[in-house]
Amino acid sequence: MPDPLPIHVIGGGLAGSEAAWQIAQSGLRVILHEMRPERMTEAHKTGGLAELVCSNSFRSDDWQNNAVGLLHEELRRTGSLIMRAGDLHKLPAGGALAVDRDGFSDHVTHIIQSHPLITVDHSEISDLPPGDWDSVIIATGPLTSPHLASALRALTGEAELAFFDAIAPIVHFDSVDLTIAWKQSRYDKAGPGGTGADYLNCPMTEQQYNLFVDALLAGEKTSFHAWEATTPYFEGCLPIEVMAERGRETLRFGPMKPIGLTNPHEGAPRPYAVVQLRQDNALGSLWNMVGFQTKLRHGEQTRIFRMIPGLERAEFARLGGLHRNTFLNSPKLLDGHLRLRTQPRLRFAGQITGVEGYIESAAIGLLAGRFAAAERRGANAMPPPATTALGALLAHITGGHIEAIDTGPRSFQPMNINFGLFPAGEEPTRAATGRRLKGKEKSIARRQSIATRALADLAAWLDQTARVAA
Repeated sequence: MPDPLPIHVIGGGLAGSEAAWQIAQSGLRVILHEMRPERMTEAHKTGGLAELVCSNSFRSDDWQNNAVGLLHEELRRTGSLIMRAGDLHKLPAGGALAVDRDGFSDHVTHIIQSHPLITVDHSEISDLPPGDWDSVIIATGPLTSPHLASALRALTGEAELAFFDAIAPIVHFDSVDLTIAWKQSRYDKAGPGGTGADYLNCPMTEQQYNLFVDALLAGEKTSFHAWEATTPYFEGCLPIEVMAERGRETLRFGPMKPIGLTNPHEGAPRPYAVVQLRQDNALGSLWNMVGFQTKLRHGEQTRIFRMIPGLERAEFARLGGLHRNTFLNSPKLLDGHLRLRTQPRLRFAGQITGVEGYIESAAIGLLAGRFAAAERRGANAMPPPATTALGALLAHITGGHIEAIDTGPRSFQPMNINFGLFPAGEEPTRAATGRRLKGKEKSIARRQSIATRALADLAAWLDQTARVAA
């Protein structure tokens, strides 16, 4: 039997790297096309695979109570390269899983480049893939090259859908005043690789907070081209000044909330608001400002952020910025196996499909790779149950908004994984002791029930797909 043609993956981010790995692990040849470093993007700094261009956090790692943590656990059990690299390069971050971005990218790059069935090609794919590429996964993410994006728009007939995603500043640790700031996780919670004292906290009095908000509102912002003016922001990653515009107390109930934190400095008053910084590299020399993505001009960022107590002499390794994200109207364009309905040889994965977040992008890459490999082998590519985090995410982008398409393409918006995407299950009413659950207890029990069901259904799906592959 002749050797089958290779499967092509375009894009070496988290989704593309994961897809290539899954295909190769199934015993099939794959060519991974990543134009960097031959052609760089506005946001990337290196030519490494799976480079993290925004935060270094994969968010919560608590699978029992958080949908993101549940997706982490499902990816671990599904043999994800991205999760393995994340776990190997984790940093202290309270209840979250944060990673050393350089170590993480270097690890993924080494694993991909050394795999005997993977070839990495650094030339740019500037048009639709050649017709003799019979199986292609496009995982070019929010920074798809303009030429390829134009070709995809012409193919799909869809207007471009976009929003702004924002990057938070990174501060040198040795420039933080530790006589004012202190280390503590909210409620002293210790997460993977953490101790319960994983964030730097900078406290503000009411007066300091109000002056800071005034400065944010008055600060000079980056101006955009006319065609960018109506592009919406992703609600889960709003610039700090946009949040401030929504009300004076918005920040204090958002990224600057003071709850769960106690200032240990003698005589210090209870903080009215708190700015948190999270470790960004393994050395602990760089810390990013949590929730401080911004469109302020660089000079304004330095001036305004040095108003924060403890950061008066802050030195910035990187200032904040914005990049424009592009995504498909996936419920209309893609089928349940992530194939373009009008040209099934093309699959899509990652943020271009309308998922938001590192780990969500990797998850869709994993599914696209598994689907492509199964199809190449002539097997039935079974989607994961909708009761799993993987299945719930897939259902959102391939059918979750199908009923709203007639209202226009913007009825579909990017989404992080959350328990609202899961089918309803049996409603827990009593604790193990028989006591009736109320309020918050009931909500916690519901999430834990969904999570337990998800992992059981995932195990059954993995067993079934393994039998089919055999």
